Amino acid sequence: MELGAFSVSLAVEDMGASRDFYEKLGFAMVAGDGSTWTIVANGTTAIGLFHGMFEGNILTFNPGWKGLGEPAQEFTDVRELRAELVSGGLDVSGDTTADTPSGPASFTVTDPDGNVILLDQHV
Repeated sequence: MELGAFSVSLAVEDMGASRDFYEKLGFAMVAGDGSTWTIVANGTTAIGLFHGMFEGNILTFNPGWKGLGEPAQEFTDVRELRAELVSGGLDVSGDTTADTPSGPASFTVTDPDGNVILLDQHV
């Protein structure tokens, strides 16, 4: 099962302070509006900083991306991934896959320790 590009999405209290901290670690802003969401990258490592969008930190996979927002030529649609995970016995939440037959959609699963995993397709 190919889940797409991986990143960590962090819920932050102060976007400016968080962005400044990660810039000191060598990350640079590559996407976002700078106030509610910011994607920072260092080489092939990406971290999403999100203010007021969700509670807690999330492990994120982006079907259709091969890394840092680069579209993949071939990928498994998030709707197919959802169907496979549900048939394997996983519960999904925050599911938007039924809203459209293709294109952007997302859902989450939660691991046994309560860590939320977001599958978020942008293409």
